[in-house]
Amino acid sequence: MGFSNIIFLLLLIAGVGLFVFNAKKIRRNILLGKDSDRTDRKSERWKIMTLVALGQKKMFARPIPALLHLFVYVGFVLINIEVLEMFIDGAFGTHRFLSILNFEGFHLYNYLIGFFEVLAFLVTFGCAVFLIRRNIIHVKRLAMKELSGWPRTDANLILSFEILIMSALFIMNAADQALQQMGSEHYNQAGNFPITKYLVPYFSGMSEHSLIMIEKTSWWFHIFGVLGFMNYLIISKHLHILFAFPNVFYSNLNPKGQFTNLQSVTNEVKAMLNPSFTLSPVNPEQHNRFGAKDVFDLSWKQLLDAYTCTECGRCTSACPANQTGKLLSPRKIMMDTRDRLEEVGKNIDKNKKFVDDGKSLFGNYILAEELWACTTCNACVQECPVNIDPLSIIVDIRRFLVMEQSSAPQSLNMMSTNIENNGAPWQYSPADRLNWANEN
Repeated sequence: MGFSNIIFLLLLIAGVGLFVFNAKKIRRNILLGKDSDRTDRKSERWKIMTLVALGQKKMFARPIPALLHLFVYVGFVLINIEVLEMFIDGAFGTHRFLSILNFEGFHLYNYLIGFFEVLAFLVTFGCAVFLIRRNIIHVKRLAMKELSGWPRTDANLILSFEILIMSALFIMNAADQALQQMGSEHYNQAGNFPITKYLVPYFSGMSEHSLIMIEKTSWWFHIFGVLGFMNYLIISKHLHILFAFPNVFYSNLNPKGQFTNLQSVTNEVKAMLNPSFTLSPVNPEQHNRFGAKDVFDLSWKQLLDAYTCTECGRCTSACPANQTGKLLSPRKIMMDTRDRLEEVGKNIDKNKKFVDDGKSLFGNYILAEELWACTTCNACVQECPVNIDPLSIIVDIRRFLVMEQSSAPQSLNMMSTNIENNGAPWQYSPADRLNWANEN
């Protein structure tokens, strides 16, 4: 085993170790949420995950960005086969190890490399168009104020990073091809290069040593890039690459618009209607709250939603409240939830347990004006390409406002009072309810 192999293995161990370390923190943060049973109807869940997460079904409501995303998505998945080969070469000192797949009369490896090059080109093209849409065309949903600062920088960084990684792959293949044509030792004829063959002429006249240096430098850049990309996911909105599948699998399968009842309230009602019903004793150490004020009051699935959010803004662009100029943005609700959860996680890292910081999701991140602008139409839930449910968070915080703080808009308070006194939302006596019929 050579020195470069040792360096590669140490780098690989460090990269994977750092990823696992940070992934455990993400898992811990998600499990701060309340329990929620999402293990029912498994066959239906597998079907939805196949169609929505794997098949990108909901993306194709907007065909052009869906097609570009498909290029990046498929390329990202399949090009990893070539990355696997690079890892094998790095660990064992081989060169293009998978070229053993070339059989007499059927050069499978050549077809694979050619296919990967086309995919890499499509990935580069897709990322370039996405950069143009964000920074030159300024697509409205990608230029809203909640994306100012780090979110916009994050998107541009990841797109640029992917282009650089693909460029390194092209340069490596072009130099490799030039060395193969030169008959250089250890660079046996292997691979088909439909894209990088056009770059080979730019390497003509270079010495063998220079070409080897270019090939090795590009190889190492690609390795650093892949490991860096893997660890960047943890602090990036691109965590959805990993979380989209479990998030869709654990989707809410109830009909849209069907609200859940608070079990504590249900038990109280049962006790009032049936004197023989026995209420369960309250555990003083258990966190009991009507609705949600902070991330601890949300379910683990709602926190998983927050980490899965791609910040694509399809929810916000479909929100009727946002379209009429209201403060509400479903995307911001998810971003705020994730930001608060990250803040709580750092608090736990620092103090070994959560120490009250005087902050909460409602008040410090999400305002009442945002919550009450929501019409609960479910447009945001319908539009999300990975089945995130911003509405459930909005409703839970509104429950907290109404049931614990008695804080609701005057119009809602009047309606509730009328229902309590008159049995209807309108302010007139029940005895006058049929007066309209006398007019005929």
